[in-house]
Amino acid sequence: MYNKLTVNMMVENVQRTLKFYKDILQFEFVMAVSKDNSEVIFENNPDRELVYALVKHNTIEIMFQAAESLSVDIPAFSGKPIDASVSFYFEVEDANLVYEELKDKIKIAKEIYTTWYGMREFYVYDCNGYILGFASPQK
Repeated sequence: MYNKLTVNMMVENVQRTLKFYKDILQFEFVMAVSKDNSEVIFENNPDRELVYALVKHNTIEIMFQAAESLSVDIPAFSGKPIDASVSFYFEVEDANLVYEELKDKIKIAKEIYTTWYGMREFYVYDCNGYILGFASPQK
């Protein structure tokens, strides 16, 4: 019945968010929509203002949409702050390695540790304040 889940995150600035996910988390740009909603863009120009973008890393896809645009598409978001009581949990091959790569580039929400259920996990903040978790089975 359900085939796929793709997160659409409300963001303040799509280009700033793209830069964070590309430069720090190594996601790839897939496509975007120009600020005036007149064009789908397949090659990003960082100087161009966007209302929407899609990125991917292996099988993970994430959408970013400017708050004003998302509020038009889904009126329930109108006037809501950019925040969430959710974390995005990424399963990675080696959480220790990812932690070492990120710890000096990003604000840590929770240092790396081993859970009672045998996962090595840590949590960070993205540039919009969303919490991202990274985990792998302890080796």
